[in-house]
Amino acid sequence: MDTTRTSVPPAPLDARDRHRLLSGTHHDPHAVLGAHPGPAGTAFVVLRPYAQAVALLTGGRCVPLNDMGDGLFSGVLPVDSSGGPPRDAIPGYRLRVTYDGRDFDHEDPYRFLPALGELDLHLIGEGRHEELWRALGAHPMVHQGVPGTRFTVWAPHARGVGVCGDFSSWDGAAHPMRSLGSTGVWELFVPGLGAGARYKFDITRPDGTRTLRADPMARRTEVPPATASVVTESSYDWGDAEWMAHRADRPVHRSPFSVYEVHAASWRPGLSYRELAGQLTEYVTAAGFTHVELMPVAEYPFSGSWGYQVTGFYAPTARLGTPDDFRHLVDTLHQAGIGVILDWVPAHFPKDDWALAAFDGAHLYEPGDSRRAEHPDWGTLTFDYGRKEVRNFLVANALYWCEEFHLDGLRVDAVASMLYLDYSREDGQWAPNESGGRENLDAVAFLQEMNATLYRRCPGVVTIAEESTAWNGVTRATHLTGPDGLGGLGFGMKWNMGWSHDSLEYVGRDPVHRRHHHGEMTFSMVYAYSENYVLPLSHDEVVHGKRSLVSKMPGDWWQQRANHRAYLGFMWAHPGKQLLFMGQEFAQGAEWSEEHGLDWRLLDPGYPAEADHAGVLRLVRCLNLAYRSTPTLWEQDTEPAGFSWVAADAAEDNVLAFLRFAADGSPLLAVCNFSPVVRHDYALGVPDAVAVWREVLNTDLALFGGSDVDNPGPLKPAWEPAHGRPASLRVTLPPLATVWLRPE
Repeated sequence: MDTTRTSVPPAPLDARDRHRLLSGTHHDPHAVLGAHPGPAGTAFVVLRPYAQAVALLTGGRCVPLNDMGDGLFSGVLPVDSSGGPPRDAIPGYRLRVTYDGRDFDHEDPYRFLPALGELDLHLIGEGRHEELWRALGAHPMVHQGVPGTRFTVWAPHARGVGVCGDFSSWDGAAHPMRSLGSTGVWELFVPGLGAGARYKFDITRPDGTRTLRADPMARRTEVPPATASVVTESSYDWGDAEWMAHRADRPVHRSPFSVYEVHAASWRPGLSYRELAGQLTEYVTAAGFTHVELMPVAEYPFSGSWGYQVTGFYAPTARLGTPDDFRHLVDTLHQAGIGVILDWVPAHFPKDDWALAAFDGAHLYEPGDSRRAEHPDWGTLTFDYGRKEVRNFLVANALYWCEEFHLDGLRVDAVASMLYLDYSREDGQWAPNESGGRENLDAVAFLQEMNATLYRRCPGVVTIAEESTAWNGVTRATHLTGPDGLGGLGFGMKWNMGWSHDSLEYVGRDPVHRRHHHGEMTFSMVYAYSENYVLPLSHDEVVHGKRSLVSKMPGDWWQQRANHRAYLGFMWAHPGKQLLFMGQEFAQGAEWSEEHGLDWRLLDPGYPAEADHAGVLRLVRCLNLAYRSTPTLWEQDTEPAGFSWVAADAAEDNVLAFLRFAADGSPLLAVCNFSPVVRHDYALGVPDAVAVWREVLNTDLALFGGSDVDNPGPLKPAWEPAHGRPASLRVTLPPLATVWLRPE
């Protein structure tokens, strides 16, 4: 390099351009900054706030630029008349920038063409970019032969946008971005920048004020409470090809589906994603569950929200590791034959001033009408489902989690709050839709699009709605119109929250009073086939003073555990898939706390009551293993032919008995005695085609902590009519217990 420092005249700079650059309101900084050929040569303008000097490195020379003040440097490199490049050609060059007496050489970001293609821009403008995460956000790449990172952000109301970070000492003026047409997308390629860089967007609002925002499309974040976005790229090598190839072999609603719900940060506090991969996989495998459902892992600022107030919709929380660490957790579970469901929260987002709220100075992700924007229950904002770009943001987000992290499904939170305009609102606090109704038709259209797109692109996934009302057609196909004139929402399954409420009310009563409330256990079968249901005993049932499952039960400690076990036996036999929140599988007595985690000491052999808790865990393992190997319990969950009452009206006895049937007609008899007395020779009508029955599960066995009252040996029916059937079986019903019997 020739160190000769050749002086050049300054390049002309329009006062308006100068003002707009320095105030962060220039929509096309590339038209001013960088290199631009002219009659006298190539004009160079560089913006480097706080730099002592800037020079061009070109043609083996170091050419100082003129300091124009306010961090602007410029110069005109004359045309080489000695056979050099033509007048309109821009010479190759780099920048040498001096800070505090030290020189730094790098490429000029303003010599590069846009790194985002026209097709991407078209799809974004149409709200139809199904892989939006590949177009927006921060992406390391090689552009025009130079490695760096492309930054893109949607901010249509902004007067100007810059990207800043640790690479620019967080100076929002140093890297202004260009607006790419009418799409509202701003773009800048920063050469030499790669994974690990922290960044935010410096946005000039319509009123001229500025706001520093995290990237809505960030795929990695700092560890909260820090709020910066982090440039990332995946190098993960998946090992779950066998799982992915076969997960769609059988429809979920006709498959075993027993779910263990987990709050990852508090299952065993302090574990990372990679540590969870080993310990959680081993535990769930031993317990026999088919799936894990993770409470939200998308980044959230407030730990007390449990992840349900999301700010980083595309980033797994950094509390537990990197995005590739999370991939490793999913991969490990898959290789052990365990599916992974993720709680997903498209219903609302918090008002943090560094995140989505009024992102570019105007209502962007949230509706402009406060009657729709404000979520009264949580003090958050709802999404504007009627805006195509917002709908695209959310639909692509659902795809992102399933495609990039191989997730097997999404449980969609708070669906009811999305569907109704008057949800938790009084008269005068909401506005009807265009037909005068209370339905949020934009939200309906969004959910239909999300479900249809996800099922089309991701074979074998399932979407599950947490929907607490009687909305018609939650699991109906989107193209099938219901009596309300609307197509189905298109979910695969729906949480049966009515079942949870009613059955928990029943088992929480003293047995002497249960006969007056028998219908709380039978009513669920009136509507059992109106949707494809999951029976949830979720985190919502064991917090905020509701007590843990075993602590809801009446009686002394023995009776509480017996009730707990009997209820689980009833749940696993009832039509519908099942979900159990962590800690309930070993009868934790305390409510769940995200701060303290689970009471693992209860399973320590040195704990005095360890056998009591281990017995319940042993029962859950046996329930799951019997369930998985018995198609009778899951093959016809959504078909009326899969169920028949035997004794639905034995209220005085606190007894329920019913038959489940597989597709080939093979039966299973489930009998629940919710009374603390043994009932001998209890007659139950059974199919006359079965010659011999055998007890295959009994929640009262000593193995599980019970009194060991059972039905040993084969049981033969007699030709004595009972419950409308010509044959009957006489069985012993243990106290506060559920028994399953199958043909021998």
